[in-house]
Parts: sequence; structure tokens; C-alpha cells
Amino acid sequence: MSLSQKSSDLKRRMREALRGGGEKAIEKQKATGKLTARERIIALLDPKSFHEYDLFVEHAGRDFDMSDKYLPGDGVVTGTGTINGYPVCVFAQDFTVAGGSLGYMHAKKITKIMDHAMKLKVPLIGINDSGGARIQEGVNSLAGYGEIFYRNTQASGVIPQISVILGPCAGGAVYSPALTDFVFVVDKISKMFITGPEVIKTVLGEEISMEELGGARVQAEITGNAHFYSENEIECFEQIKRLCSYIPWNNTKKAESFPKKPPRTRQYNIEKLFPTNSRQPYDVKDIICSISDDSEFFEVHELWAENIVVGFARMSGNTVGFVANQPLVLAGVLDVDSSDKAARFIRYCDAFNIPLVTLVDLPGYLPGVDQEHAGVIRHGAKVLYAYSEATVPKITVITRKAYGGGYIAMCSSHLRADFVFAWPTAEIAVMGPEGAANIIFRNEIKGAENPEEMRKLKVKEYKDKFANPYVAAAYGYIDAVIEPQETRDMVIHALHISADKTIVTPSKKHGIPPF
Repeated sequence: MSLSQKSSDLKRRMREALRGGGEKAIEKQKATGKLTARERIIALLDPKSFHEYDLFVEHAGRDFDMSDKYLPGDGVVTGTGTINGYPVCVFAQDFTVAGGSLGYMHAKKITKIMDHAMKLKVPLIGINDSGGARIQEGVNSLAGYGEIFYRNTQASGVIPQISVILGPCAGGAVYSPALTDFVFVVDKISKMFITGPEVIKTVLGEEISMEELGGARVQAEITGNAHFYSENEIECFEQIKRLCSYIPWNNTKKAESFPKKPPRTRQYNIEKLFPTNSRQPYDVKDIICSISDDSEFFEVHELWAENIVVGFARMSGNTVGFVANQPLVLAGVLDVDSSDKAARFIRYCDAFNIPLVTLVDLPGYLPGVDQEHAGVIRHGAKVLYAYSEATVPKITVITRKAYGGGYIAMCSSHLRADFVFAWPTAEIAVMGPEGAANIIFRNEIKGAENPEEMRKLKVKEYKDKFANPYVAAAYGYIDAVIEPQETRDMVIHALHISADKTIVTPSKKHGIPPF
């Protein structure tokens, strides 16, 4: 066979492989509002940067007539490319080929690109669209999942791992995304669950739709399994590109620096945004925007556990991770879900050299039987553990309430914050003035001619003595009491001088966090 004939043969083979499941399967895919696997990769990566590998891999199934079937690429597309000019490894399951089911060679392709990502120290992006394990291949399918899970775990904290759910993701398949750093979902397209509606109906007699059970909105708002939610696939890919602009490419690097930009002060005037009434709520995201570069804030887990806000911004051109109580929701208390949300984000930032800025305004942990029985002690301890363990620069600003365990947990000096600043409006105490006065002055209030009037006087007495930043400042627990308009400059300076901090931690294999 001549070179030209071999070249023609190569092109023919490539055409067959690139057809995926064929025209009818592709039409069916697009009818549901979904792009094909390769279209998704091309839309995500920089133009003309995608290089595909293992195009000619074939499945290894031999039972149940599988030996007679041709599954192009074994239902998954793998390769490398760039986002914002930086290299990434990527795989996308092809639902048009055997429903994107995972067989032995399908898994081998994924684990091979995962190994490349670890070896090259670049982010891994997985686009999940699969019917699950390929039943015809039996235990080999399960072995494939296990190999993927192991690599997810080994890569954790070394390279960023991003999962995109663009179709069904059921059974064992959901655990790989759960082991990655960020999960993206799209409305009406993404589905995640351990057991589907039919199994639930059979076992429990409960009827529920796939959307109600594990749709995008459910995962982003109720379960917290998804970090980012979007209306369509293109919007989702833009979110991923934006995320990639904030994070480093591996754990030995820092995120890319950008030119410093001042906040948009006309829209985000910190003095006008912060209420004079200590009982009036405000949107802490406005405070973040009032001190961040160009007033830009990229929120993570926006729809879940909204009583705490986490996400990325830039200060003086450099990425920082914000953790902030949200007074608009439950007065910003810490509870089971918000503790999980904050702790996970703190640990991500620490693993990838992203400094932490904490804005504090909370009355403490959420009381109640439901919270106690849900394990608020264990979940709340995750925040303490994450902040104590973190060795990146940690800057804290107390804007208003910081009571009890909440004061300690939100990166206090006792958990080794590098700098703690407080506004003059800060109230730092064991508990709120009303509750404290009722306990300390119980007998005096009870024995007074006018108990209500006496209670008000004692609340004022307690507030004047403790509900301010100066007692804590007198003990050195607060480094400086500052005006709100000084916040940006003080935080930027603190970040700058703590950029090369060195922490010597005890020698150990690893700690045991309260999982």
C-alpha cells in the first residue's frame, strides 16, 4: 500500500471515528438542547487549541454480542488544549456512542488523560454525559470507576479538577465529580443521583421525576453538590473560563496576576452600603465589591447555604478567596451547610496558595433541635479545623457582630489569622447584649420595680462595656480598629507583607478533620 493509499485509509478511519454514534444519535442529542462531545470541548477551549488522542481506541467487551459492535473511541473523547492560553487536559463522554456508558477501555482513556494531567501539572476538566457503567462488561466497568476515583483522590490539592455535568450522571459515576474541586451544572440538562426514579419507586413506592430528584437546580440549591449553575451549555463554559482566570494551574504556583484596578466607588460606596442601624441587614457581597479590584466578585456555591458567601476576587491584581457572613440570610449565622461550604472553600484556597480574606458579622452558630441533631457540632468544627490548618495569608475584618463560637470560628487571631481588623461598629462578646444581660443581671432585673426598664439599662451597660472592638483590642486580639473606607488599603497592605509568610507545622502523615 502506497503512502497516499495509507493516508486515504487514515482519513477514512478518522471520518468513521469522528461520526460518533451516527447522524440519528447526534440529531437526538441536539434535540434535547445538548452539544456533542467534541462541540463541547471546542466551545470550552481556546480556538484551534484542541488536540485529540486515542481516537482509535476500541472497546474490550466480548460478551452479549459486544464483539460484533463498533463503538467509536469507546464513547469518550480525550485530549489537551488551552484556556486563556494555559494548557489543560480534558475528556468528554459521548452520549451518542452507547449512551456514553463506561467500559474498560473507556475508563482507560480517562485514566490515561488524568495521568497526563498529573504528570504535566495542569488542570483536568471532565465533561460527564453517561448512562453509567456498561453492564455488558461487568466488573471491568466497576474496576474502571475505581481507578478513576483513586486518581481523583491522588490529584486532589495538586491540580485543579473541574467536573461538568451535561447529561445523566448516575450510580457510581457521581462519585468522581464529588471528589473533584468544582462541579458545574446546566438547567434541564444535568442530572445527578445515586439511584434513579424507577429504583426509588420500586423500593420505596415513591414517585419523583429525574428533574425533581437530581436536576441542576436541586444540586445547586438544596444538596450543594454543584458549585455553579447556568441556563445553557455556552454560559456554563464561560463560567469555567472565568474560574480558570482566578486559580493557579497547580499547587506549586500562584494564580496569574492582573493589572490593579480600583473599585467602582460610585456604585459601591462602602459608607453608604453599610447601615447605621446595627439591626438592619445588608448585602455583604456589596461590601466585597466595594473593596475588590473593579468591584468584581466571582461567587462559588451562590445558590446553596446563602447565609455564608464564598468566592474569588482580586485585590491589587492578585486573586484572593473571600469568606463572608451574609446578614441578609439568617443574620449570617453558621449552621450545618454553611460550615461545610466555608470549610471546603478554605481548604481549596489553602491547597492552591490563594490568600483568604474573611468578613465577619454573625451572632454565632444557629441554635435549635434540628441543627443539633443534624450534627452542627461536627460540621461547625470543620470551619475551626480548616482555618487553623490553613497556612496561606489570612486577613480578617470584623464589621459588626462577632459573638461566641462564631467569633472564634471566623478566622480570629486565636486560629492564627495574620491580621485582624475591626470597624468601630464591631461588637465582640461571648453573646449578644440582650442574652448576656438576662443572664448576668437576672436577679437585679427580677427584683426591680420596673423589670423591663431595668433590663434595658443593663443591656446598655453590657453593650457599653463589651459590645465594641476596644476590649478585644486592649488584649491585642484586634490588630487595628479602622474606618470602613480604610479597609481596602489595610487589607492590600496586610496581604502584601504576609505574602511570603512561613509556617512550620508539626511532622505528621495527615490530620484527621471532622469529616
